[in-house]
Amino acid sequence: MVSCNTSEKKKELGQTYPDIHVVGAMKDAMWKGELYSKIDLDTISNKNGLYGLGPQTQLTGELLIIDGKCYVSKVVSDSTMTVQETYKTGAPFFVFGNVKEWKSVKIPETITDMKALETFVDEQSKEIKRPFAFKVSGTVSDATIHIQNLPPGSKVSSPQEAHVGQTDYTLQDEAVDIVGFFSTEHQTVFTHHDTFMHLHLITQDRSKMGHLDHAIFENITLYLPMK
Repeated sequence: MVSCNTSEKKKELGQTYPDIHVVGAMKDAMWKGELYSKIDLDTISNKNGLYGLGPQTQLTGELLIIDGKCYVSKVVSDSTMTVQETYKTGAPFFVFGNVKEWKSVKIPETITDMKALETFVDEQSKEIKRPFAFKVSGTVSDATIHIQNLPPGSKVSSPQEAHVGQTDYTLQDEAVDIVGFFSTEHQTVFTHHDTFMHLHLITQDRSKMGHLDHAIFENITLYLPMK
């Protein structure tokens, strides 16, 4: 149970916001082959300040909700993709929450990669409730995103099988928005086993979107939830 002092401290800081919702688990999709839809995104009732991410049902694409708008990316070829704005989709695992007010934190120029970003986010969020959603906006000089593209009818019983068909895309000198969810308690649930973050990137022209695997950042700003 959270003590009154801690609760009051967080309230004074303005760091109160709705709980994060977690549906399904990454490990159940990867190891048990549970690829069916455990949530239909159009059933999420409160879309005001909504943020969320996960893969599409049957691992046939990537999903991102940013500021109440939902995007689905799908593989067209090794070099092209489609990004559609729609809530008519579902996911085998998904994490989402509502954030109506953000605190901006200028990220030092020394923070240039994802591991450094993870450490910085951890340090900056010691006093706020976890797990939480966050945003990063700015420029990537180089980045790699992927889109799941599992062939129809595939059976999955390992991460290797789950990633069959996955297609990687390289971005260079792009203005982007990144939505992330941070937790030290949800590895293999909505983050991979070796990180506390799950990040999806979308270009600011909304033409490219996917799961972020690698990035070199330039002039970026972190946004942490306030309420």
